[in-house]
This record gives sequence, C-alpha cells and structure tokens, in this order.
Amino acid sequence: MIRSFHYAAHTALLKHASVRPEDIPALERWLNHWYRYVGGVFVRSYLDTTGNALFIPKDKEEFSIMLRAYLLERAVYELGHELNNRPEWVIIPLRGIKYLMEAN
Repeated sequence: MIRSFHYAAHTALLKHASVRPEDIPALERWLNHWYRYVGGVFVRSYLDTTGNALFIPKDKEEFSIMLRAYLLERAVYELGHELNNRPEWVIIPLRGIKYLMEAN
C-alpha cells in the first residue's frame, strides 16, 4: 500500500501536461510530504490493527529497518517491471529508491 501511495502521487504529476517542468521540483516536495503523511497514517493504523502480533518487531528501530528494506525491495522490483513494460514510468520507482536511500 505504501508504495501505491507513492505511485498515486507521482503518476498524477507525470500525467498532467499542464505542469511546467520548472515546477516539478517544488511539486515533488509537496508530493513527498503527502506520501509521508498518508504512509504514516497507514502504518499507524496497521500497527493498531495488528496489536501485539508476533510478526511485528517490538523495537521501533527494528520495525523501521524492516519496513524500509521491504519498501526498497518493492521499489527495485517496480523498477524492473517499468523497464520491461512502461519505460516512461521508470522515474517513479527511481524516485522511490532515491527517497528511501535519503530518508533518515
């Protein structure tokens, strides 16, 4: 789901021909804020729903590492998929990979 939020935001940006290329960096910052917020709400709701399930690490740092590793794995998979099927969309998983690598 979290990667889907990233795709939704960036697909909207790519599909609007009225967006000027010089505005994309500023819009991307807002997209990233939206993505972090919506993704955070989703993760909090997921953790509230799963409660004390054994498959969820109790340590916040461990959970963060696990989540980021999964998101990175998924974005790399998406990169291969887009290269094979929609090369014009390669920028979306690339931006996701870049974001994950830069995130603290």
